[in-house]
Amino acid sequence: MPDLQFQIEGAEAVPHAAAPLLALKLRITNQQENQPIHTLSLRCQVQIEPTRRRYAGAEQEKLRDLFGEPERWGRTIRSLLWMNSSIAVPGFTGSTVVDLQLPCTFDFNIATTKYFHALEAGDIPLCVLFSGTVFYYDEEDALQVTQIPWDREANYRFPAAIWKQMMDTHYPNSAWLCLQRDTFNRLYDYKVRHGIPTWEQVLDKLVPSQEEDEVQV
Repeated sequence: MPDLQFQIEGAEAVPHAAAPLLALKLRITNQQENQPIHTLSLRCQVQIEPTRRRYAGAEQEKLRDLFGEPERWGRTIRSLLWMNSSIAVPGFTGSTVVDLQLPCTFDFNIATTKYFHALEAGDIPLCVLFSGTVFYYDEEDALQVTQIPWDREANYRFPAAIWKQMMDTHYPNSAWLCLQRDTFNRLYDYKVRHGIPTWEQVLDKLVPSQEEDEVQV
């Protein structure tokens, strides 16, 4: 029976993707080296483990929106489910490396986007949990089926810079917000009524910069 082990060896942004897309380089090794794997239907749950790293002052300030005041983080910080993904792994003997592709979003209504954006540098601690079905050949060359044990997982420290560079490529010097329709309509009416040409100028008028606030004080 196969004994599969999983290891993440690297990560990169998928070049020329239509939308932000990451690829984790996943090595799958069968400890039964001479036993051929026919195919593998693999399910992956990707979690972020925020407690496994430290946060600078500026990062703590941005993360208040997600975790609250830093003095409460011992009670409020928990693992974040990033996404569930599936992949069909072709047959192999011994070991193979496949790309586990993770579609990403720049939507700031999503908790993981807030987390990634808050980080100035360093790594993002990931834990990937694996499940699924293994189709393999036994000693008599007959096709057999078994399940991946529930305890299979892989840890990886994903460089935050890769995510930031990818978002800079897809959204250069920009970000976007998803608003409820009635909120957008009120904002749009304000823009039209005051003859303001751009959305940036609307927000500048409604939310003065820190320098403008200091002058008013």
